[in-house]
Amino acid sequence: MDTVDIRVRIGLRIKQLRANKGISQDKLAYAIDLSRSYLAEVETGKRNVSAVNIERICHGLDVSLDEFFSGEFFE
Repeated sequence: MDTVDIRVRIGLRIKQLRANKGISQDKLAYAIDLSRSYLAEVETGKRNVSAVNIERICHGLDVSLDEFFSGEFFE
């Protein structure tokens, strides 16, 4: 997975965690005060998400930054 762009890996991890928790993009975006279209672009790797927004997303998914980056996409 090392050859996959970091933006794509972050997006895949967000999508994985969100799906595991049964949360829609709309619901997560609303909970963390981001637009759904922005979140969709982050999940598809089309956006370079900031550290601040990664932290917001983690908070909305109720995971720590350590847990977020410990997934298979970052091995």
